[in-house]
Amino acid sequence: MNVALEHFSRRLEVETDVSDVAAAMEAGEVDFVLLDARSRASYDAGHLPGAVHLPELTADTVAQLPDGLVVTYCWGPSCNGACKAALRLAQLGRPVKEMLGGFEYWSRDGHPVEAS
Repeated sequence: MNVALEHFSRRLEVETDVSDVAAAMEAGEVDFVLLDARSRASYDAGHLPGAVHLPELTADTVAQLPDGLVVTYCWGPSCNGACKAALRLAQLGRPVKEMLGGFEYWSRDGHPVEAS
């Protein structure tokens, strides 16, 4: 297989971005759970509509999430919290993607935000 084809195909299997998540939400085609990997205080101050926050990613807490794909996000490109959460979810057997750009790019693009 072409190295570039394999590389980018694999990335798209585990990554999404703000634009794709927003388009799915606007079209009413949300077949995923959004997981905010930031602190509880940050989540309470503002998060993506419908996103959930779990204090810990344990087998018990993750089992409470609806079945299907989980999309993780954190602050932005300089934060690896979403990557760490995605790794933990994968270890627990959940299908998962990381949303590139995080809350920073979501907000910067003018998408709606909810507060707790």
